[in-house]
Amino acid sequence: MNALLTFVNDSDFRVSGRVRTWTPPRWFRLWMRGATRVADRWLWPALALVLGAAGHAGHEALLAGAAAALVANVLLVTLKRRVRRRRPCDEAPHPLFRDLTPPDPFSFPSGHSMNAFAVCTVLALQFPAAAPALALLAGSIAASRVVLGMHYVSDVVVGSLLGASLGAVSFALLV
Repeated sequence: MNALLTFVNDSDFRVSGRVRTWTPPRWFRLWMRGATRVADRWLWPALALVLGAAGHAGHEALLAGAAAALVANVLLVTLKRRVRRRRPCDEAPHPLFRDLTPPDPFSFPSGHSMNAFAVCTVLALQFPAAAPALALLAGSIAASRVVLGMHYVSDVVVGSLLGASLGAVSFALLV
């Protein structure tokens, strides 16, 4: 198990170093900043308003999504306090994104990814026609955390898997 963790950690450092030296096109930088910011600000309250107005199916999705997000955030705080992994931007910030500040000092797991996948999984299960757009949204939020230097790849992968699992369980129990 120790060898596996060492491999993952070494791989994370290598990928983070490559991302830090990469200069993505302007449109991609804007997309990544936008994906992170939309998850920081108005997306979740706006989504709650839309679901609240969407009738019975929206109310069910709102309840299940809120439950998944609540459990995700409790788990997130618990894991971050236990693991206490430093962020890549603390090790060496990306020169293009030095102006961004992380919401807390720890990187594992990614809260943005966990919440995005928890809520988007519930919504995709309740509204299957919206699943491709929701997958793009959650994936963009998760990818932005690596590109902006806020998280390592393993932080985002674990956060995304935990979030999707919590969303699926919440949907199964509450809808």
